[in-house]
Amino acid sequence: MRHKVEITARAASELKEAYLWIRKDSPARAASWRKRLLAAVKTLAVFPERCGLAPESSSVEGEIRQLVFGWYRILYEIRGREVRVLHIRHAARNYLPPEELGFEQGED
Repeated sequence: MRHKVEITARAASELKEAYLWIRKDSPARAASWRKRLLAAVKTLAVFPERCGLAPESSSVEGEIRQLVFGWYRILYEIRGREVRVLHIRHAARNYLPPEELGFEQGED
């Protein structure tokens, strides 16, 4: 059964920021990177549980998972039949504190 994949406004903003950073060096590489990253995100529609827990998951009650894409971590939560992409972060950046995760704690 497929999940609906939603990219939050915060994650979309982080995606745009990363794209613009890469584009400064190479517009073609930036476009290709964004296309491949979005294709990777779409794969979360099928068996999103395949990805491991993100380190940030230890600071919240529920689960935050991560899909690693090159040097980026795609942080997401699964809520019923929906996958919510919370953040798209470069792997060199510090882990997020709980108050910045945008994670909805509690039951479905």
